[in-house]
Amino acid sequence: MYKPIIGTLGYVLSPDSSHVLLLRRNARQDDQHFGKYNGLGGKMQPDEDVHTCMVREIEEEAGIICQKMQLRGTVSWPGFGPDGENWLGFIFLITAFKGEPKPRCAEGEIGWHSMASLYSLPMWEGDRYFLPLVFDDNPRPFHGCLPYCQGRPVRWQCFR
Repeated sequence: MYKPIIGTLGYVLSPDSSHVLLLRRNARQDDQHFGKYNGLGGKMQPDEDVHTCMVREIEEEAGIICQKMQLRGTVSWPGFGPDGENWLGFIFLITAFKGEPKPRCAEGEIGWHSMASLYSLPMWEGDRYFLPLVFDDNPRPFHGCLPYCQGRPVRWQCFR
């Protein structure tokens, strides 16, 4: 039976859309994501919907309040967790927010990175499949499946 961990992942754009706010996971050596850059987000709580989860996670991690965001897509990550757990992620693009992002959170450093250099940063190999869809101009949400085996993507299937 497929019982994924449900989470959110958000990419916050700067007001001029030239930079994206990313989390560099470097707070704990035992972190599965150690050294990688990623959007902000986390696990959905039982009493939340995905929108509420995304707003909460962005505020907890970056200290900013989402004012405008759009669901860009979903990704199923079978076998992604450190013990082979399955994840289902809702991917958001945040285009307006209130406040100034904190420089750190419990998982690591938070900072602005130019869109032009985004793909040169260390990140999960599989992120390179769906990130272009997060930032493109197509208004339709994407839905992808990105199975992992031993920390590496096995294949990428996607439709809109």
